[in-house]
Amino acid sequence: MSVKDLLLLLQLFNMIPLMEENKHVARLLLNTGTCPRCVFRFCGVDFHAPYKLPYEELLNELQKFLETEKDELILEVPNPPPKKIRLQELEDKRLDNLNQNGKGSLSVIASENSNLNVCNVCLGILQEFCEKDFIKKVCQKVEASGFEFTNLVFSVSFPPQLSVREHAAWLLVKEEMGKQSLSLGRNDIVQLKEAYKWITHPLFSEELGVPIDGKSLFEVSVVFAHPETVEDCHFLGTLCPDCFKPAKNKQSVFTRMAVMKALNKIKEEDFRKQFPCPPNSPKAVCTVLEIQCAHGAVFVAGRYNKYSRNLPQTPWIIDGERKLESSVEELISYHLLTVFKAESFNFSSSGREDVDVRTLGNGRPFAIELVNPHRVHFTSQEIKELQQKINKSSNKIQVRDLQLVTREAIGHMKEGEEEKTKTYSALIWTNKAIQKKDIEFLNEIKDLKIDQKTPLRVLHRRPLAVRTRVIHFMETHYVDAHHFRLYLKTQAGTYIKEFVHGDFGRTKPNIGSLMNVTADILELDVESVDVDWPPALDD
Repeated sequence: MSVKDLLLLLQLFNMIPLMEENKHVARLLLNTGTCPRCVFRFCGVDFHAPYKLPYEELLNELQKFLETEKDELILEVPNPPPKKIRLQELEDKRLDNLNQNGKGSLSVIASENSNLNVCNVCLGILQEFCEKDFIKKVCQKVEASGFEFTNLVFSVSFPPQLSVREHAAWLLVKEEMGKQSLSLGRNDIVQLKEAYKWITHPLFSEELGVPIDGKSLFEVSVVFAHPETVEDCHFLGTLCPDCFKPAKNKQSVFTRMAVMKALNKIKEEDFRKQFPCPPNSPKAVCTVLEIQCAHGAVFVAGRYNKYSRNLPQTPWIIDGERKLESSVEELISYHLLTVFKAESFNFSSSGREDVDVRTLGNGRPFAIELVNPHRVHFTSQEIKELQQKINKSSNKIQVRDLQLVTREAIGHMKEGEEEKTKTYSALIWTNKAIQKKDIEFLNEIKDLKIDQKTPLRVLHRRPLAVRTRVIHFMETHYVDAHHFRLYLKTQAGTYIKEFVHGDFGRTKPNIGSLMNVTADILELDVESVDVDWPPALDD
């Protein structure tokens, strides 16, 4: 909606959507240094259009509405007048002292408007920081960030003392309205954040050409700060010390939540003794501490085969020292990180195999969370080409069924983990010479229950417990007097190596005890992981 349309619309409300009974309060607020948009908020104006007018237009219209009988306009705020701030000079000075840090943060933007009477309630938030020039500069930073997006969610963080100043203004207005036998609850005031979004959302959407969507994975956040936060909030720390407890990850005890907690606790008369009502005009305007762009994680799933007996699933690091140069997750994730331009990743899979175990057949399901990706839109052909690139990069692994999935879909990979089954092929050695007939009885055993005490080799990372697992069936292939191959289908979570050699009696029964021999496992392959996820794709 254009400014002209807004003005025409406002004419239906006598230019300014305020009632005669609001005039006294509106004049009082404006006279004590409150900006027009905050005047509307405290008069309960929840009609969006007037907030969207350019600031100068809005100020002029409000002044016309509040003309005195002598046709004198309230142009300046007396006793004392609010300090005029050159925002560019203030921001330049602040930038000289600011150490910028934090991933995803963009350079700070300063207002270039000439002079401004800084609002004693919003500290300039509803003045220069929601005008078109400021929005354009934020959008320039967003576009330069390199993120790919089709919609966005916009969030803001305000200095905590805004709640203090708003509380002071509310007490003033409530008292004045009480003189007219009118009431004003705190919930009757339009929230600063709401008014800010009414103004800025359409401007952002227009400038970037995408809709504002609260469910968008792409977020643009603006963090405002003010140099007088401690000065304005210090008295709360004295009156309500239990509300302000230092935290390691907080630079100041005066957080928004802590301030709100204190304001809800303090009595009105005690507040008035400590803080002026109306609030004094600020010495400075708010500054933009940082602008951040971040994209929610995207998820890629597939299945992998591992053909090496010298490759761990995840980086193998013991006591800070890396044991092997690569891993399954790194061989896959390196390419995804590069293509998605993500900051980091988290790898998960349906179980894991030991470093010396191959994974064959249709492979093991896996999923990778890509954190803060800059590129997120891919065609199925592009994903297929990415899969081919991964497969050509190494002969130790192969991936299949690579696809984008939702966060919720990953739950299917873990659902009923212990009820899933897995099939293995193991080459077994026995200390005693055996004949084919000595192993045939194993073929007849079905749904054998075994008790496995946490294996010694994983005791450092898993709690000590006895877990019952099921060997659904076994099939033997005789090799020679001391070797045979065992195919077995088991409940997920079964330790196959321990089922063969017994782990010093910690797994009962085991192949050794069943055959009355000492048995050990020489090779182990995962033949199938029976999880019907992710969906198989056509080659």
